[in-house]
This record gives sequence, C-alpha cells and structure tokens, in this order.
Amino acid sequence: MGDEQHREPVVEDIQVKVLYETEASSGPDEKAAYPPAGTNSIYSAILSRNEAVKDATRLKTFLELRDKYVKKKVVFEDPLFPANDSSLFYSHKPTMKIEWKRPSEICDDPQFIVDGANRTDICQGTLGDCWLLAAIACLTVNEKLLYRVIPPDQSFTENYAGIFHFQLWRYGEWVDVVVDDRIPTCNNQLVFTKSFRKNEFWSALLEKAYAKLHGSYEALKGGNTLEAMEDFTGGVTEFFELSEAPKELYSIMRKALDRGSLMGCSIDITSAAEMESRTEQGLVKGHAYSIIGLAECDEVAKDTKIRLIRLRNPWGWVLWKGPWSANSKEWSTISTADKENLKKQTVEESEFWMAFDEFKKNFTKLEMCNLTPDTLQCEERTSWTVSVNEGRWVRGSSAGGCRNNKNTFWTNPQYRLQLSEEDDDPEDHQAACTVVVALMQKGRRMQRHQGAKFFTIGFSIYEVPKEMLGQNQHLQKDFFLYNASKAKCKTYINLREVTERIHLPPGEYVIVPTTFEAHQEGEFILRVFSEKQNITEEEDSVGSDKTQPIVFVSDRAKANKEIEHDGIRGEKKKMPKINLLQEEEETEEEKQFRAIYQKISGDDMQICANELKTVMKNVLSKHNDIKTEGFSLETCRSMIALMDTDGTGKLNLQEFKHLWKKIKEWQLIFRKYDKDKSCSISSFEMRNAVNDAGFHLNKQLYDIIAMRYADEHLNIDFDSYICCFVRLEGMFRAFDAFDKDGDGVIKLNVLEWLQLTMYS
Repeated sequence: MGDEQHREPVVEDIQVKVLYETEASSGPDEKAAYPPAGTNSIYSAILSRNEAVKDATRLKTFLELRDKYVKKKVVFEDPLFPANDSSLFYSHKPTMKIEWKRPSEICDDPQFIVDGANRTDICQGTLGDCWLLAAIACLTVNEKLLYRVIPPDQSFTENYAGIFHFQLWRYGEWVDVVVDDRIPTCNNQLVFTKSFRKNEFWSALLEKAYAKLHGSYEALKGGNTLEAMEDFTGGVTEFFELSEAPKELYSIMRKALDRGSLMGCSIDITSAAEMESRTEQGLVKGHAYSIIGLAECDEVAKDTKIRLIRLRNPWGWVLWKGPWSANSKEWSTISTADKENLKKQTVEESEFWMAFDEFKKNFTKLEMCNLTPDTLQCEERTSWTVSVNEGRWVRGSSAGGCRNNKNTFWTNPQYRLQLSEEDDDPEDHQAACTVVVALMQKGRRMQRHQGAKFFTIGFSIYEVPKEMLGQNQHLQKDFFLYNASKAKCKTYINLREVTERIHLPPGEYVIVPTTFEAHQEGEFILRVFSEKQNITEEEDSVGSDKTQPIVFVSDRAKANKEIEHDGIRGEKKKMPKINLLQEEEETEEEKQFRAIYQKISGDDMQICANELKTVMKNVLSKHNDIKTEGFSLETCRSMIALMDTDGTGKLNLQEFKHLWKKIKEWQLIFRKYDKDKSCSISSFEMRNAVNDAGFHLNKQLYDIIAMRYADEHLNIDFDSYICCFVRLEGMFRAFDAFDKDGDGVIKLNVLEWLQLTMYS
C-alpha cells in the first residue's frame, strides 16, 4: 500500500495537428456561389423518440419508384431534397439567380454517360468541392469501383422518369441515394460540376446525390479528398506528411495504384488568407489534385531512370510551370518512345507530369484510400477480418477528452480487443498481431448548418491487467493515471477519420477513442481490421454478461422484498411485515420528525407531494451537513411514487421514515464526491456514485443520466441527485414486481408499459 500511495502519474506526449480543409472557396475566375451529426437499439429509440417524421411513406427502392412514375407517365420530384434554396445553402443565398432545370430543358440530347464515365467528365463549377471532384476523378480510373457507385443501367430515354440513383458507403454500410434530375443552373448553364460534353450529366447528378447525403450543396464546401474516397469505396484511409514520408514512398504508391487504391494530394495552408494562392511554379495552395499514374523512364544521356508522377487539376486546366511542364526542356532527356507513351497517357488538358522528387518538394500531404488494409510495403496480400463498433461521446458522461484530461479521460467509451493469433509472417519476425484501427466521427458535415466542424480526434490502446482479464469491466481513473498506453495514433487531428497500423503481442487490450478536448459530443464508428480473428466489443460498465438484463445489487437483496405488485394494477400483495417497517423505539430525531409531520399532515397522518416538500424543507434545515434549499415538487412526487405501498398517492409516517433513511444513505455517497462542498457533484462522477449506491448500469444509462440531470456546467445538484436515485430505485422495484419468475425478463404491452413508467 505504501508503494501504491507514492506512485507518480504517467505523463504521455499527445501530438495534435489542425488542418485547414481543402478548398473551401469556389473554382478559379468565377464568382463564388457562397462566401467564405447508433449504438444500442433501446438507447437509439429513446434518443430518436422526439424526432419529426420526415417522410411518412416507407422508403421505396429505386426500381419501385422508377416503375411507379413510368407507369403514371410523370417525372419524379424528390420530396427529401427539393429543388429550392434549402437544398442549395444553409447560411448565405447564392449571388446568382439559380434555376433548377432537368437535362432535357438544358440541351436537346441529354445522356447519362457518353463513351464511358471518365475523368474528362468532371469539371469544377462555382462550388468549392475540388476535394470531392478529385476523388471522383480517381474513381474513374477503376471501372469496377466506378460502376459500383454509378449503376450504369440508367438513361434519359429507356424507362426515363426523372429519377436516378447512386450507391455510397455510409458509416459501415452501402446506401442507395435516389435523386431527381433537376440541377441548379444559371443562364441555362450548370452552376456546379459539369462534363466537358454539354449533354453528359452523370457527374452533375452524382454531385447532387452526395449533396443530398450531407443536407445541401453548401455542406460540400471544403473538405479532404480522403472523406469522399472512403464514401466511394468503404476502404481504409492512410495519410502521409510528405516531409516525413518513408524512403520507399514511390514503391508504396506504385503498389497502391496496382491494387486500385485512390490517391490525392494537396499543399497545406497555415491561414485562410493563403487559400488558392499559388506557388512560383503555378501550383494552387489548399487545392486538391488527383494522382492518376506513375512512370519510370530512361534518361538518354545518363544511365539512370527518372521517376515521374501524373496529376490532375479538377479545374480543367494545367497551371504547372516547373520541370516536365508541357514545353519544358526535360522532355528532351528521354527517348521519343517514352515521350510519346507519356503524352498518350495524358488524355486531357487538366493533367500534367511532374518529377517525383519535385512532387515531394512541392506538395505537403498525400491522401490514400486502400480497398483493404494490406500494407503497401510488402508483396503479400492478406484476407482481413473486421469488427465494426458504433459509439457516442456524451457531454458530461462519456466525452472525457484525451489523456491530458486526467479526471475525465477514463469515462470515454472503452472497447475490449482480444488478439489470440499471431500473424502468419510477422514483419519483424517477432510474435505479433497486426491491427489497423480506424476511428471515424459521424454526421459532422451534415450538421454544418448548426455550426458543426470536425472534432480533433484520436485513440489510445492499453493492455488489460492480468487481474481483469476476461472481466470486460470499464477501466477506472486510477488505471489510466498509473499505466502508459501500449499504442496510440501518432497525432490527434481534425479529419473525419484517424487510422493507424499497429503491431501488438497476442493479448487483451482496451481501445479508448476520444476527442482531444473534453465535453465534445458526437457519434463515431470504430473499425478494427486484423490479419487474424479478433474480438472487439464495448466494455460493460459493470462487467456483467451482455446477454443478461441490467442487474440491481443492493442491501434489499439480503432481506425480503418490501413490496410486490400483481400485474398492472399495482395492488399490494398481502405479505408479512418486514423489519424496516416495524415499530421500534423512536430516536430523538424520529420524535422531531413525528412532531413536524403531524403538524403538517393533520389527523390522518398522510401527506401529499406539496406537504412532503414542506416537511423535507423543515427536516433538512436542521441538518447543517446538507446545504440545500429543499426538494422540488417533482422530486417529492417521485419520492411518493417510490414509497407509496398502499396506492393512496400519499405517504404515511412509516413510509416517510423509510424514505428519510434512504436519503441519508444516499447523502453520505453524495458528500464523498462533493469534494469542494458546493452541494453538487460532477456528472462524470455520477457513475461512481450510482455504483456505490448499488445500481449497476450500462454506459447508455450513464449517458442518459448525464443528459437528464446535469446542468449547463455539467454538475448535478443534490435535488437532481436524489431525484435520479429515487427513480432508479422505483424502476428497479417495479421491474422486480413484473418479473414473476425471476428470470430477469419482463413482457409488457403498451398499457402496462405506460402504467409502469407514468407513476415513477
């Protein structure tokens, strides 16, 4: 114990990087259209019960909808993404006059795809979404991927009904996004993405589907190419700082292209003022470029090879003026055959070649989306297993922030990872398991109209101590204070997803996903890929079997139940009196209770909620150790519901005495966590207080308690604290009353459910 007391807390270095989004402004030389959000099914039902019903009819499949409108001989109008300002913007109205038109109103012979979908079909308009277009351009290089996203059996002639669909990966599943073909125009020209062919519309409609997925076109302003790449593939993202790139980067990129990976690059900016400024050689800062290809050529005058990279600018033309630009002298250093071959690969004016060394000097970051987590630094391809977990950071309960926040870090969601099998061929020839951990925050782009931005996120991995193996318990504050992580993400960063490849010995670990700052509320998805089978599941707050219902452990388990009820009527069963309600010799305190109680209640010795409020105020005023103004009327009503054993809606003296005993027990726990004597406790400490009182809950219930009872400063005052405990006690008692066979499962119809919950 002496050694335990003198342990020094572990200090870990947390790296943070904040990125400016790629191109939050419009395309070049045009006026900008605009100036410079899962886990447990019951929990989800609780959170969503107040949402407005957006569409009363069931969501129909594309074919059902198309056939319906073809048969009716009318064109589809999408009610969920209407052709009005709400679909265009959420903050500022475009300066130009927008008209929504169908392709048949824009040109004479509209086509969905002309001569195959390729990167020449993607020209940026006035919307600052070059990051999205760079990803689409990469997508066109892989035909299999392309037609997974853009089902080709759509046209403006056969079975035309003004309806089209696209398939996009969304937080772990593929979704079919249906849109009508009304597109924003100005002076009969497409305002946003367009093809160089005036009658081709697949790219404009894909952009519309992506805008619908995120709420509006304006929501697409500014982003990172990785985000769209992932939505088109469901792949695994990697991020390289080119100043710190591995020596074998060219080989990594070559293998990535061979395996169908999508890649983009950009030049970081340090302030918004730098956006779209240009380097001396014509490259645009804060702008996304697609990486289309790589090549190696023999230099004629030297016995060496020159490595080149082919890039594409979504604006539709080349601004590069450095080596290997269109008319530079470098082209004379390679053979005519190589020269012709390279220029043949450059199919449009927006593409250009650059020496690979120049690429590393001029660009600052490389973004890559791999279709599998296969490392690009070896030749072998692996079959990966993946586990997907959805979670939520709740302010005041489970949004504990990074390890810098020592008092709250432990409250973050925790996921137990079991690694039992080593890799077949470990890279360092030591026993190890390779895992790729990908943490993605959900819904932030869709919530932009509410001012949401990407949080700075990351994760740490800890080894489970031997004494806790297999227990699946939520690790507590002291564990993290005195134990360093075994692995973690290199940097906390404000991207949608943070990914890290990690090598760990076989064993049991805990992954802790967090935001950098505490108290930031949001949803996330945690994917864990491994070469061998792994088990990843969220840790239970009490370590009970997840297949079992919530367990209540308290002192009443040691005695007879105080009350039981028949069915839904709540009638008291005839049962022998228990010790807690037997008459005993009164203490001095109890005599004072009786005097106060009798004065207020009258001859019947029964008090209602208003009278209980007065009694409690008088009783509490005689206790200096409880600094409170008393209890609210709502709390008093809950107290009566808890202690009312005869169904009168009032309390008799014996019921009141037992209630006071409960309050005193809970008050001792409250004082333990009210360290600053403010008569309030932190919502983060509430889970410990609840556990101390014998209520063993799960993470979702702790989140709900924080949302329901904490104030704006994330504190829970004594009144709210007691109200919470009274309701917990009452709900557990009611559950026990319905659980007649003691198997921990009850079945209720809607009226039974209402009667159970309304009187609590």
